[in-house]
Amino acid sequence: MAELIIRTKKIQDNIRFLSNYFEDKNIHWSLITKVFSGDKTFLETVLTPETIQSIGSVGDSRLTSLRNLKEVNPEMRTIYIKPPAKIYAEEVVKYADISLNSSFETILALNEAAGKANKVHQIIIMIELGELREGINREDLMGFYQKIFELPFIEVIGLGSNLGCMYGIIPTYDKLLQLVLYKELISAKFDKELPFISGGSSITLPLLEQETIPKEINHYRIGEAAFFGISPYDNQKFEGLSVDTFEFRANIIELEEKELVPDGVMGEGNVGHTAEYSTKDAGAHSVKAILDFGMLDVDKADIDALNDDLTFVGITSDMLVVDLGENKDENGNQKYKVGDQIAFKPSYMAVARLLNSKFIDKVFE
Repeated sequence: MAELIIRTKKIQDNIRFLSNYFEDKNIHWSLITKVFSGDKTFLETVLTPETIQSIGSVGDSRLTSLRNLKEVNPEMRTIYIKPPAKIYAEEVVKYADISLNSSFETILALNEAAGKANKVHQIIIMIELGELREGINREDLMGFYQKIFELPFIEVIGLGSNLGCMYGIIPTYDKLLQLVLYKELISAKFDKELPFISGGSSITLPLLEQETIPKEINHYRIGEAAFFGISPYDNQKFEGLSVDTFEFRANIIELEEKELVPDGVMGEGNVGHTAEYSTKDAGAHSVKAILDFGMLDVDKADIDALNDDLTFVGITSDMLVVDLGENKDENGNQKYKVGDQIAFKPSYMAVARLLNSKFIDKVFE
């Protein structure tokens, strides 16, 4: 069975590096674990108390994942990182200490649920800054805040925004400065200090290093940089982080010399995807390898072979075909045989899908 290798120590080192990095800059941060979909083995293996001791909270976008976080470590502070559905208010209050919100009706439901649970639920109000995802319109903020800041079981702890996630709007200095100004307006009008401005993410890290982020942005929600070592701002390695934290390995289940061009009448009933080919290659041959994974497990566009000598041929629901050329090394010896593994570097989305596939082994190193 194909397997996803998870290099535990390197991920833990990344988390500790970021904790120290943010502590030096007097910034709070939340570790966002949604790529792991609440996998309990991961939570128990990677998120040890020692590893996360300097993290303000651990966040996810699924309630089942937050429930698993609380079951693994009841003392862990958790944050629900998307506006909750009103119907799940009680579960949000039970499993999340903090949630990001943009709906007044939902906040009322959270207030009622928190009252029943005899606790105070903390929220961050999300503001729309151009990404057209979650967030109330800027001109509505003051009236919105006025309606909720006196709710007895709701504590507003900050303002936030989400940039770079849907349309890719860059979190520029001017964009994030708007969050700072709105916080100051609230402080002046309501005599209420909000401790957090949550405008940072993995995409913002290079800008923070370049000092092109307002210093008042003091809360970051970090997932990709912690687990993959890169910032989606430039897809480059950030500072002292490790980037080889995951590896995907697939097994060769067939190895045969076959023609380059398919033979026969082509219909429209195919369910797979194939690479381009030229009819000029009719009659030519090369060695093809079939690997034991397919589209149900991962998108081929989200994995890169570590061996650049092979090329993609086609993929179906449960198998992938690659072209190995002559399958010879520089000395003329056979390079691959049936039973060998071929390694790939998976992207963020690849890891998310592979972890959700029941046909892929997960190996913690």
